[in-house]
Amino acid sequence: MASIAANGTTLYYELRGDGPPVLFISGATGDAGHWTQVADALANEYTILTYDRRANSRSPRPENWTSAPVDEQADDAAALLRALDLAPAVAYGNSGGATILTNLVLRHPDVLRAAILHEAPYVAVSSDPEAATTGLQTVISEGMTEGGPPLAVEYFLRHVAGDEAYESFDPEMRTRMLGNGETMFGIEMEGIFAYMPTSEQLAQVRLPCAVAAGVDNRDPDATHHWMYESSQWLAHELGASFVETPGAHMPQATHPRALAEVLRPLIDKLPKVLA
Repeated sequence: MASIAANGTTLYYELRGDGPPVLFISGATGDAGHWTQVADALANEYTILTYDRRANSRSPRPENWTSAPVDEQADDAAALLRALDLAPAVAYGNSGGATILTNLVLRHPDVLRAAILHEAPYVAVSSDPEAATTGLQTVISEGMTEGGPPLAVEYFLRHVAGDEAYESFDPEMRTRMLGNGETMFGIEMEGIFAYMPTSEQLAQVRLPCAVAAGVDNRDPDATHHWMYESSQWLAHELGASFVETPGAHMPQATHPRALAEVLRPLIDKLPKVLA
């Protein structure tokens, strides 16, 4: 557990285990603690790197920092890998973290051996983007009205990940996450949801990739089926394999050990695709 200068900011990070490096990138709230149980399960074979994204939790907010373009978030991840001499690594991104990982794949493929992208929120490619967007906006608005950014974070996480996932969070981590509301809603979210890679960009990717989605989101009647659809689209555009993970949008919270076992063969096999 330490901090390091990277890309003009300071990033808190955690390292576990020994072996080929694997980077995990968090989505909403940006906290390294999302991966604690998954990291512990994989540390017997790999060097696991997790971090608090800039201005979240234990990574301080840079002075005069008022926007969070996805390019910058990806640059942070690339700089962190280089600063720790862990490039190239296999990387896994969840939700907004998968959006950041998409950008990392496109702009910094040299720091990666392979990428696994789980339910990036490319809402525009879903069958009903208006309904998905309205649902998110309603939940955030209710939270802001009733309790400001902290309660909006809670309502958002309960909405996208479920009550089971929210209740599973370590109390200390939950406190940190709720404190990230101003960064999340005031700075990050616009950039995350505005980012949309083109089919032409994705077709040029040569890095081995897999795209994942929660099995509970497969049902067209599921509230967050749009996330499953987003993953299907991304897999198609990348020409990548499509993998189902246990649970729904945040298997690292609800099924951490099972998620680790889904990831283990992907971490081993994906980098060999182009070897």
